[in-house]
Order: sequence, then structure tokens, then C-alpha cells
Amino acid sequence: MSELVEIVDSLENKVSRLLHKMEVLNKANTKLKNQMAELEQQREVATAAINEWKERYESLKMASSMLGGNTNKTEAKLKINTLIRELDQCIAHLAE
Repeated sequence: MSELVEIVDSLENKVSRLLHKMEVLNKANTKLKNQMAELEQQREVATAAINEWKERYESLKMASSMLGGNTNKTEAKLKINTLIRELDQCIAHLAE
């Protein structure tokens, strides 16, 4: 009978240790899930920033191609300013 009591005690100890281990693992799992969610948010923010910078780069690349080389920059700026003045005049005429 004493042997049976020892086996039961041993099983209770093992079950207790397993339950404790399961609790620890569940806490670790929850912590890892929270970290994963946080990292996913950071990744989304970084992806949005990358996309914004890509758009800016494409805009700059297009503007640079419109301006041409270094020698034509002043001429291109003057043309752009002229076009802007003409647009302003058209808007003023439409407003009248």
C-alpha cells in the first residue's frame, strides 16, 4: 500500500510540474504573440515610409528629367515660371 501512495505522490508531483510548465509556456507564448503584433505594426509603418520615399524619389526623378542637364536648369526654371504666370492669367480671366 505504501508503494501505491508513493506512485500517486509521484504522479501528483509530475502533474503539478507539468501544469506549472504549461502555465510558464502559455505566458511565454502570450508574450511572443504581443511582440509579434508589435513588430508587425512596426513593419507596416516601415513599409509605408518606404513607399512614401519611393514616391518622392520618382517625383524627383521626373522633375530632374524635366529640368534636363545642369546647363538647361536655368532655362527650364524660366519656362516653368512663364507657364505658371500664364496659368495665373487664365485663372484670373476665368474668375472675371
